[in-house]
Amino acid sequence: MIYSSIPVAQSIAQHFKAKKIKNIVISPGSRNAPLTISFTEDPFFKCFSIVDERCAAFFALGIAQQSLEPVVVICTSGSALLNYYPAIAEAFYSDIPLVVLSADRPVYKIDVGDGQTIRQDNVFHRHIGYSADLRQDISHATDRIRRYRPEWLGTEPPEVLQRQVQDYNDGELNKALNLAITSKLPIHINVRLEEPLYNKIETPSVQANIVTYQEQLIPEIDYKALAADWNASKTKMVLVGVNWPDTIDQKVLNLMADDPSVIVLTETTSNLHHPKFFPSIDSLIAPIEGLGNSQELFEKLQPEVLLTFGGLVVSKKIKAFLREYQPKRHWHIDPIRAFDTFFCLSRHIKMDANDFLKKFLPNTIPAESSYFGFWNNKKIAYEARRKDYLGEISFCDMKAFNCVIENIPEDTHLQLANSSTVRYAQLYDLPTSLKVFCNRGTSGIDGSTSTAIGASLYSTDATVLITGDLGFFYDSNALWNNYVRSDFRIILLNNNGGGIFRILPGKEDSKNFETYFETVHGLSAKHLCKMYDFKYQKVSALSDLNALLPNFFDKGTRPKLLEINTPRIQNNKILLGYFDFISSVFINR
Repeated sequence: MIYSSIPVAQSIAQHFKAKKIKNIVISPGSRNAPLTISFTEDPFFKCFSIVDERCAAFFALGIAQQSLEPVVVICTSGSALLNYYPAIAEAFYSDIPLVVLSADRPVYKIDVGDGQTIRQDNVFHRHIGYSADLRQDISHATDRIRRYRPEWLGTEPPEVLQRQVQDYNDGELNKALNLAITSKLPIHINVRLEEPLYNKIETPSVQANIVTYQEQLIPEIDYKALAADWNASKTKMVLVGVNWPDTIDQKVLNLMADDPSVIVLTETTSNLHHPKFFPSIDSLIAPIEGLGNSQELFEKLQPEVLLTFGGLVVSKKIKAFLREYQPKRHWHIDPIRAFDTFFCLSRHIKMDANDFLKKFLPNTIPAESSYFGFWNNKKIAYEARRKDYLGEISFCDMKAFNCVIENIPEDTHLQLANSSTVRYAQLYDLPTSLKVFCNRGTSGIDGSTSTAIGASLYSTDATVLITGDLGFFYDSNALWNNYVRSDFRIILLNNNGGGIFRILPGKEDSKNFETYFETVHGLSAKHLCKMYDFKYQKVSALSDLNALLPNFFDKGTRPKLLEINTPRIQNNKILLGYFDFISSVFINR
């Protein structure tokens, strides 16, 4: 094999290989050449080339999302590194182990006017699990060190000094990578490299000192004591946010569903399904807000115990409700961390949710309660009203989304963009076979397409991305790579602007609103599809959509994009009208 001649580049590859970190996403550059050589010359690693660093980081995040393993992004020095920040923030709040490997200039070339240099060390310190700034090798380009930093050479022999550098770098690499693996957090490894950068050797000159990570211990939990508090409560609510598919046993779901004192609220991203669960949270809460007896109903919905697991929650309605009508106890299950989302967190149970529930629920006793029965009747009623409403409204985002969901094939890997897209998904009962994902760590629109393309590479099923126009055009460079599968599908809901701003407080119909909030544009994806060899189709009526969708999901030789044009002005009125329409189920019942 071929190796970079620079010791630190060899060490990094050895550490990654020993920790079985194999997916490497590389953006082109010169300063990162030693790292690129180290990974691309070793067949153990699977390397990808993505030019746009922001897209590259989200592409890597998508791979990590599906593989549940650390994925590496590599870039050159300077501003290239800063383009990773949106994906790093998303990884930080979504517990995804993204490994950022940045090439840097030697420290003596920073802040002296040298090109393509910034202060790269600790640049992500507010949103990173660990930052390692590796030391520059003494044995490489020693003549330059002697010129610019002679004090580094001191009185010790060069081989002793190099050994000290090697020991320090090994320690930092072990610490950073072990944390990424065990804590599922992004890490940053900054590597200072001096020229020459392209020299190669056939035999490695260093042997890295690898320290394996320690498995985290499962804490001791008094299940009977917890069950006593649970059993004494007549109203228990389970709320599930982002949750990976097939991680909760069906037996566990059945035990939760069969207790009349429990209601289970599931988000679209929870990937949990049961006939007795409540999958459309906003359809339950939003219609109550404008009623004269809203306080009475909300007090009836208020739980004594709130049990949560999974990642961040989409629904602003449930967050507002639980902050106003707080439970007596809030337990969150997560092996790593718990956010105090509702400002009443009383216990963090540091376990895998499935493991905890399998041990906890057998200790619980179903309580006599009208809690589930009352709210389940409301659910049945508003589901019927939703069907009636969809039959009455004209073509719009809401109707188009419903049509897409009704036609999407079973076992599809579904990626949802932010922000109106995932909120529309929350209104429906999605087919149970779908595997649903969305970047909800920071809820940004900036990398949904890149994430979906990366994720599709590690999905056994065909991938469909449903996205809005602003998110799609913002991330259009996501299509600029050679890794888009032929069965990859994009459904683009194009309402000619940021339609979600029309349902937010403070909206007004004015030129400033259209320009600076809604950002009306008039763009089409047609020419992007031609440039990137996507098959392009377009509809603007329900009849055309119904006719086209069945064939759209068929296999083909190219990826496809379907652009659905909907009326910009009407969408928000129809959506808000939906909640008014179903509110009748809460009146005099």
